[in-house]
Amino acid sequence: MHFIWMLIIGLIAGAIAKAIMPGRDPGGIIVTMLLGIAGSFVGGLLANTLGIGDNSDNTAGLIGSVIGALILLFLYRLIVGRRRTL
Repeated sequence: MHFIWMLIIGLIAGAIAKAIMPGRDPGGIIVTMLLGIAGSFVGGLLANTLGIGDNSDNTAGLIGSVIGALILLFLYRLIVGRRRTL
């Protein structure tokens, strides 16, 4: 059940990250949602590293997940955008 909850939070975080950083994404909404799920893990790891999160799992709250998704979305746009211009 915990994994399903983490997926749902990740999908919501991806949608919020897309709303905060609008623009054309090369992968569309599916890639943005997957980045949201991965951002949930990144946010959880950052929270654990900073001592904010609970050490029993690698998930953060919605805010940490959105921050992680924003970071991954920004990096994704840099990498894929640079590759398309070459």
